[in-house]
Amino acid sequence: MSGDEDVIARQLKDTVARGLSGSLLSRPTLGLFIEAFGISGAHADRLWQLWEGSGRISVLSGNRAMAPKTETELRSALGPYRHHTVSLHDHVEVGADGRIARTRTLQVIEAIADGLDRIPYIYDTNALTLEIGNGCGEISGELYQISEGVYATTILLARELSAGETISLEYLTSYRYPGNLDDPHEREFRRAVMRRLENLDLRVAFQADRLPARIWWAVWDGVNGDIMDREQVPLGSQYEVHRYLRSIEKTVVGFRWSWQAED
Repeated sequence: MSGDEDVIARQLKDTVARGLSGSLLSRPTLGLFIEAFGISGAHADRLWQLWEGSGRISVLSGNRAMAPKTETELRSALGPYRHHTVSLHDHVEVGADGRIARTRTLQVIEAIADGLDRIPYIYDTNALTLEIGNGCGEISGELYQISEGVYATTILLARELSAGETISLEYLTSYRYPGNLDDPHEREFRRAVMRRLENLDLRVAFQADRLPARIWWAVWDGVNGDIMDREQVPLGSQYEVHRYLRSIEKTVVGFRWSWQAED
């Protein structure tokens, strides 16, 4: 091997290593990967879309959203999956008293089995009230406990779906937290995702006369675990924070904030 060939080989090795590790993936490098592995059509388009959104829009995958025992209990109570979520938008409002007031959720689901007429509604607290809107029929009953810190009820759909059909749902969750602002759980909003979810949009809005001192985007080690990673984020012009993920699975993400400069 000549000297020039040796240099090129080392450069290619470094380029591939950076791309596979995720530390650096330039446009030319992604083009090389697509060509080398014969990726074409929709799969190549998807890779380019993800690359163009990197930095502000990301893909996040973890090891778990719940402990295995909790997930087993959940699956036993709810039965097999009969739908998947195409997109999910959570718009959270924090009141002037510092408590989380409500979350307006817009969810698009697709049936993966015929005869889908309901979906489960799962939460980590029963201190809430659920109100249904567009696309929803009614709520089947009160929240019931499935496992430690996991509660559920059922939202009936406005119409029955066949496999491949979609419907847009809107519902409002109002909270009845005690108001202990020293409790970290009253200063955070999280979304747990057990399966793969495309297009997750989280937005938390605060009141102009009650703004947090600091806010972090965070990733938790499951619903009962600690924060594994966090980054401080600034408030927007409308006193809000926002994060959009193109794809997410087996993890728990959200925002945590502090009313004190040091916390």
